[in-house]
Amino acid sequence: MKQLLLLFLLTFNVSICAQSVEKTLILKDVATNLPLEDVTVFIIKTKQTLLSNAEGKVTFVLNGSSNIQVTHSSYVKVTVRSSALQKTDNTIYLKSNINDLDEIIVTKQHPQKILKSIVTNSVKKLTVPARLKVYSREFFKMDGHYTYYNDGLMNFQLFGKEKNFKSNILVEQNRSFGLVYDQINSDVLGYNLNDIMQNYYNFKYLNPILDVGAKKKYDFIIKGYSANNDYNVMIVTPLDNNNDLRDDFSIIYDWKKKIIIEVSTVVSPTTIANIKEKKAVGSKNIYKSLFKTIYRLDGENYYLVSSKEEIGFERVDKNKTTDIEVRNYFVTTNFSTQNYSYKDSEVFKDKTLYNKKNTILSTYWDISGLATTEEEQAIINQLQDRGN
Repeated sequence: MKQLLLLFLLTFNVSICAQSVEKTLILKDVATNLPLEDVTVFIIKTKQTLLSNAEGKVTFVLNGSSNIQVTHSSYVKVTVRSSALQKTDNTIYLKSNINDLDEIIVTKQHPQKILKSIVTNSVKKLTVPARLKVYSREFFKMDGHYTYYNDGLMNFQLFGKEKNFKSNILVEQNRSFGLVYDQINSDVLGYNLNDIMQNYYNFKYLNPILDVGAKKKYDFIIKGYSANNDYNVMIVTPLDNNNDLRDDFSIIYDWKKKIIIEVSTVVSPTTIANIKEKKAVGSKNIYKSLFKTIYRLDGENYYLVSSKEEIGFERVDKNKTTDIEVRNYFVTTNFSTQNYSYKDSEVFKDKTLYNKKNTILSTYWDISGLATTEEEQAIINQLQDRGN
């Protein structure tokens, strides 16, 4: 009898240990105690990738134990064992390696020529064919009020060759709440999913500083990157003598392997202040614009991890101006070199998830790879309640 009881207890304990457990990590700067956004968390066992939100938070479900890699381009890499995460919510502190004294690197070649070489090599190194499971999220705001939200879980099957990347998309699940008014053009809404991966894999957003005439429009500087000796950072800023809407660029790249790790752009307040206001009906006066992509090198595999885009502008209408803000997120939750099977009729061919009928099979957004902040969740709840 005692032996049977012992066997039962052992079996029960093994069963409990094997159950999936939800864990939350909160990533903070060790010096400031402030939350860290855009920290990549990689679960080695499941190959799942997560990205911390503005609260420094990531949430995931784990069955069994695994090492967890925590990386950020500006902080020292940390690896933790899941068994060390004793609480549901666990805070991990990261140490910054950035200082303001990174030395400027003097090169024989013009930095733009170096950048062109790095882009060319990065395009060649990107792993294709491949499958990316992607979570997307979008917030739409008009005249100071959130009016629309959507998110979705998609599989991108990438194929083709460099300069001619293509993708087929299968939408697993999606949802949308709220309303976008008829006067808002569809091109304002989110990603054009038909070409988004091609643009990211060809680094199309760097075209303005790769153009032949860019040397006369931008200042190029290369600095060492104290956070990682293998990395350099190229800073490209518009010259003062311009009246065009031009971004400031920051490109972090592995100078040994010649691949891009991270790109961020922003239109500075100074640039915006120098732009003449447009008054013609239909014109857009941009007051905010930023963009960021992160790429990951994992062994031989090199692929897109995430992107974030925000834009805010006043559109000039006939008798008024309309204030519009759109915020988009794109996170690769899983990467694989395995193809998936599908019928052509199952391929999603629309430009955006807007107007696609809701398909909800699970609470996929809870473990999507990008947790909502409290503020974002409140917005989603409000829009959902409004639609019911």
